[in-house]
Amino acid sequence: MANEGARVFREAWTAGVRKHFPGEPKPSYVTPWEETPEWEREAAGAVYEQVRHFLDLSGGHASRLSREQKSRFVATCWTAQMYKHFEDPKPGYVADWPDLPDWQKETDSDIFEAVESSLK
Repeated sequence: MANEGARVFREAWTAGVRKHFPGEPKPSYVTPWEETPEWEREAAGAVYEQVRHFLDLSGGHASRLSREQKSRFVATCWTAQMYKHFEDPKPGYVADWPDLPDWQKETDSDIFEAVESSLK
């Protein structure tokens, strides 16, 4: 299930980048699953599980959060994973939500909603 959840996350990320990124995204942003680094697969699976638990613990009512709240939750969970996987992560990996580009905020909202959809 963790691998399946990680794929849901990664596919939502890639689709969101393709939809929201202005211009041509960096190749690493849209790397196919098969080429995604192991640390990134693990982080994606962990964030998927955090969103799943959050929805479960709220009795499904977390689906009523605004897109901004959903995005903030995903971004915070991802930041924690960056600290887990990197001793000294790049500043862009751990930027606070207000400092993220709009395309990334929208993509994070899409990820939350993709996790929701995968549970139905």
